[in-house]
Amino acid sequence: MQQQILTAFTPLGLFLHAGLVAKAVLLLLLAISIWCWVLIFEGLWRIRRLTQAIDATRGGEVTKVQLLGPIVEAGRQAAALSISGESVGEFRSRVAQCMERAGQALVVDVEGGLPNLAVISSVAPFVGLFGTVWGIMVSFAAIGQVNDTSLAVVAPGIAEALAATALGIGTAIPATVGYNRLGASLAYAGQRLQNFVQDTALKLTAT
Repeated sequence: MQQQILTAFTPLGLFLHAGLVAKAVLLLLLAISIWCWVLIFEGLWRIRRLTQAIDATRGGEVTKVQLLGPIVEAGRQAAALSISGESVGEFRSRVAQCMERAGQALVVDVEGGLPNLAVISSVAPFVGLFGTVWGIMVSFAAIGQVNDTSLAVVAPGIAEALAATALGIGTAIPATVGYNRLGASLAYAGQRLQNFVQDTALKLTAT
């Protein structure tokens, strides 16, 4: 009997003995958690790829800067365009602006699903809270049906509630940390990209 009780309070046992709504909440949180980690690893890969491309330009490794190709091409096209009456300063500013727009488009692409991490960090605790409230409601309903307040009656519902709470928090924490850290890394990479744009624009307008 004791072994059965212990088995029922394992993560798998809690899920198998949970009601339909509780199972739906737990599955939803599990799916969100997996998605969260996918977004984190994807963000790390995208930012690392951008950083390596910027590093390659400083080392003169042209074959590794394909990611920055659209930015350089935008600058070349702008530099090749001749506008009558345009001063040197206006010419340089126009080329830099064209490259900056291409750079912003690249940053947005690298950003990918980063904003979704902010959504997950905000929503996951409330989904877990919904599961918590539902588990407590199940416990009170069980008390009303059997007219008994013993631990054996209320324990399953309370366990479901706590499991939903733990999974919700466990999903929100990595999403919050990932969003903050990836956001800081992307901001730093964006600043380096801006420096690359300015340096390249000067070279293109100096010829």
